[in-house]
Amino acid sequence: MSSTPRALSGVAFTTLLVIALMMGANHVAARFAFNSGVDVVTAISVRSLVTAFAVGLIVWQQRVPLALSLEHKRHLPAIGVLIAIQSFCLYSAVARLPVALALLAFNTYPLSTALWARVLYKQRPQREVLLAIPVILFGLALALDVLGAASGLGAVAHWAEIGTGVAFALAASLTFGLALVLTENGTRGLDGRLRTLSTLSIVGVMAVAVALSGSGFQWPGAATGWWGLGALTFLYGTAFTVMFTVLPKLGVVGNSAIMNVEPVFALLLAWALLGQTIAVTQVIGACLVVLCVMWLGLRKGR
Repeated sequence: MSSTPRALSGVAFTTLLVIALMMGANHVAARFAFNSGVDVVTAISVRSLVTAFAVGLIVWQQRVPLALSLEHKRHLPAIGVLIAIQSFCLYSAVARLPVALALLAFNTYPLSTALWARVLYKQRPQREVLLAIPVILFGLALALDVLGAASGLGAVAHWAEIGTGVAFALAASLTFGLALVLTENGTRGLDGRLRTLSTLSIVGVMAVAVALSGSGFQWPGAATGWWGLGALTFLYGTAFTVMFTVLPKLGVVGNSAIMNVEPVFALLLAWALLGQTIAVTQVIGACLVVLCVMWLGLRKGR
């Protein structure tokens, strides 16, 4: 079988955009839930376990082989823990920052992936990654308004306001990048559906354990929060289900760079539904990051 990538059909391209829209909308819905009293651990518990159940049904219905190699058994728990940390950090960023900026800072994960590949496996970063680094960092600096000029607060007051959220988003980027490197090097030959089922199950169980060992689950205090919690679970679960049932039939395997437009959709939805706005210079910076990350993904596929 040829390894040459197939050109995307119109249906495949549209499906990828819809998935990106659903993932962006999932984080906007999460903000509604957080604003109504839901905590991050509760949101992750519900989202992950419901999605794990849906993926589990796919694994069962499609009779996916459950055999795991020793290497798979060593790496899957670590990947699950990393994704649990990434989920907590990203939702914590979404709870503190404009949704689009949280996703934008997280979308620097291609740089984190290159960093971990270099540290753990001595893999030299591709030339394209090295070229992209200054562009992505410049775009991120514009988007985050590092000097506080767009906000009018000045650097110190601005970072006092957004610093914690940005730290969570970048921590999510670092942990996700590490998870991707371990996935690439430690789960070769493992069916993606089975890997996702394992990961989401570990994330869900860890989140439940954290909730029960602390103050318990924090449920919404208003109808808006219940709608937000239900929507984020539905959107996240549907996006994952479509990825494993529809995309393979359309000739699209795994993730695609097109789905990195998620922060753009989140920006538009957060503006329309949450009233979140950012300055023009921040929008320009966001576009630079998104376009650069998409370019990296598209180059990787060649």
